[in-house]
Amino acid sequence: MDNVLDKNFKLISDKVKNALAEQGVEEQKVSNDNENEKVALFTGESIAYSIVYYFDKKHILMRSCAMTDEGPDNEWRTLATWMFDPETDGTKEAESIANDFVEAVSGTVAIKRLKTTKSKRKKNDDEGNADPIFLAKRFVSLFPELKEEIKLEDEYYYPFRGVTFSKEHIVPKLCNYVKTASKPELEKLGQLLSTQYSNGDVDTRSIITIVLLNSIDESEWDNVNEYLSEDLQKAWKGARKFKGKKVKPEKVKKKKKTMVQRLSEAQK
Repeated sequence: MDNVLDKNFKLISDKVKNALAEQGVEEQKVSNDNENEKVALFTGESIAYSIVYYFDKKHILMRSCAMTDEGPDNEWRTLATWMFDPETDGTKEAESIANDFVEAVSGTVAIKRLKTTKSKRKKNDDEGNADPIFLAKRFVSLFPELKEEIKLEDEYYYPFRGVTFSKEHIVPKLCNYVKTASKPELEKLGQLLSTQYSNGDVDTRSIITIVLLNSIDESEWDNVNEYLSEDLQKAWKGARKFKGKKVKPEKVKKKKKTMVQRLSEAQK
C-alpha cells in the first residue's frame, strides 16, 4: 500500500509543483519525523503551500500560510481536503485531487485568496477555514454532475450561495445516495462530512448539520450517524431541533454578468 500511496502522492505533488513554478514558488526538501504524515512543501517570497497526507485519517489536504524571513509562519489555512485510501483509490482519484489542488493555487483564485486573507479578521482557534464552496466541491467525488452545477453557480452569483446551492443541488442527491448506499459508501460519506465539519467555518458547519444531515430521512439517521465523528454526532444531535423549521433565507445576492454581457457593454 505504501507504493500506491507514494506513487499517487508524487503524482499530486508534481502537478502542484508545475502549477506553482509559474508563480515563482518552488518545492523544498523536507524531513518529517511524524510517522503519521507525508508532506510536500512549496515556498515563495510571500507565501508557502504544503500538501499533507494523514495515514490515520486517510485524507490529504492542501494548505497555505504566509512566509517570514525565517520561513513559513505555520499559521496554516486549509484550502482543500480529500479522502484517499490506498486500498481502494488509485490514479483516477489522485488525478481528481491534483486538479482540485492546482485550481486552489492557480491564477486569479490564488490572487483573490491573498487579498482576502489580509482583510479578514483572524478566526478563533476552534473555527476552520474551509468555506461552503469547498464543501460543495468535496461532494463531486460522490456526485460528479455537481462539478458543472458548481461552475454555473459560481459564475452567476457572488458570493457563493452555500445554503441555497446545498438545498437545491446536494440535498436531493444525498437523500437518494443514503437510501441505497452500502456500509463502505456510508463510511466514505461519514468521513467526508466529518472532515469538512472539522475544517469548516461557521457557515459550512451549519450547512452540514442543519441543511444536509437534517434533510436525511429519520429512518436513515442511525445508519449515517454511526460513521460520523464524535464532534459531528454531538453537533447534529443539537441541530435536529431545527428540522422542519424555516431557516432564515440568505440575502439576495447580486447576479454576476456573463462574459457576453460584459463584452457587449464594453463595445457600446
